[in-house]
Amino acid sequence: MRLPPTPTPAGPGTRLDAWWQQRRLDPRWHRLATWGAPAIVLLVAIVTRLVNLSSPHALVFDETYYAKDAWSQLHLGYEGSWTDGDDAKFLAGDTDVYTDTASFVAHPPLGKWVIALGMMVFGVQDAIGWRISVAIVGILLVVLTMAIAHGLFRSRIITALSGGLLAIDGNAIVMSRVALLDVILALFCLLGVGAMLLDRAWAKRRIERWVVQRELGHRHTDWGRPIWWRPWMLAAAVAFGAASAVKWSGIWFLAIFAILSIVMEAIDRRRAGIAFWPTSAVLVQGPVSFLLLVPLAAAVHLASWTGWFLSDDGYDRHWTESGGGTAWTGGLAWVPTAFQNWYHYQASMYGFHVGESTPHSYQANPLTWLFLVRPTSMYYQESDGGASAAAITEIANPLIWWACTAALVFLIYRFIRTRQYGVGVLLVGVAAGYLPWMGYLQRTVFQFYTIVFEPFLVIGLAVALAHLLGRWNDPPSRRLTGLATVGGFLILAIALSIYWFPMWIGLPMPHDFIYSHYWLRSWL
Repeated sequence: MRLPPTPTPAGPGTRLDAWWQQRRLDPRWHRLATWGAPAIVLLVAIVTRLVNLSSPHALVFDETYYAKDAWSQLHLGYEGSWTDGDDAKFLAGDTDVYTDTASFVAHPPLGKWVIALGMMVFGVQDAIGWRISVAIVGILLVVLTMAIAHGLFRSRIITALSGGLLAIDGNAIVMSRVALLDVILALFCLLGVGAMLLDRAWAKRRIERWVVQRELGHRHTDWGRPIWWRPWMLAAAVAFGAASAVKWSGIWFLAIFAILSIVMEAIDRRRAGIAFWPTSAVLVQGPVSFLLLVPLAAAVHLASWTGWFLSDDGYDRHWTESGGGTAWTGGLAWVPTAFQNWYHYQASMYGFHVGESTPHSYQANPLTWLFLVRPTSMYYQESDGGASAAAITEIANPLIWWACTAALVFLIYRFIRTRQYGVGVLLVGVAAGYLPWMGYLQRTVFQFYTIVFEPFLVIGLAVALAHLLGRWNDPPSRRLTGLATVGGFLILAIALSIYWFPMWIGLPMPHDFIYSHYWLRSWL
């Protein structure tokens, strides 16, 4: 009887893999592999966010609100009023034409304070003054996306792909080059998520250590114990509070990731050997986590209104005292009138948000966001009698965006099959940034709101591409197919970003060249 051959470990799939395996143990090559690709990605992010940042010298899209509000807030502590003709004066350098009459604004102050930091350094004689802070935030968002990807998957390929895809995508580039609030919101939300991921590792080690110590002392571990000192959870509270101080939608990230924290707490306590792990997570740790997260996040949000509280003329600052409303009575009579007035202001803002349905030519129903149906035109200025024009349009790189949508389906399938923690976090991140808008389908909203969950989308796409790429010791045919597929995708994605780049930064272009970018009629 002939015996089958003894199996041997699989070797490198291709010559490239064999070459790399020979060099990977060299410390110099190890450092290059670890830091080289992220450094290149960072350089790309810097160039795409900063080149030609001062052009156009115009108030692009909602910069007409946020840049001017930031400037008046810097001088008054609150947003002063401007007249209809003040855009031209502002651009001409006559910036002190605001009044101390307060203006009603729809968003909390922190995002405008961030924009104001750039104005403090660079002034407002050049557009770079009101855009530079947002550009730096956009660069940091790329860096943080790579950090989150690495923390979840410990893969150099996924780390580099995640940052690289975000660095060259039009949605992220445009939102990092205009003085709007959304990329600032995205950064604080992602900071909060990163802190929650670090908190899980922190808490897991401590509960495991506690169980071991209790068992060595022959003491029961049935109910577990609350962990009060959780510095990373406190950091997450600060980040999520800051997110909500930019836009209220940041609250959803706090709520949803707090729930995820309890779910993971239950899983970790079960694995540590705690008998009543569901009850331990919900009733023992749950209230403690609530106290660590919610009050601090609320305090950070409230602190962002310091300028308003310190002023006398902020919008509704003396609403009660001026006879606009009645002071609280009964059990709430002790609440300071300043807080009562602030609460009334928040109620007015809430009423505006839920009732905002004014038609806009570039509004995009949330159901269409994942399919890139109606991106936002931020700026369009013709020249040479209409033969050429400068445009800034928030059309994402279509290959990257549609691939992200396809990868989202893959992630759902993969999570159902494997219950992989990192994939689950990505899905929760997308859900936190996207699903709340399903309750506001009739509200006037825009495609660029997707920047808050785009980091999770591009990490998901990187996971899918890494899966297609295969492993270094896969059979040669499988490995070559993966390398060709992923390599071809990346080459085409880079080529499309180069093709679209003038449309993302407002370079003057021939009209026909501009028109060639509108692949769908709805993009016009």
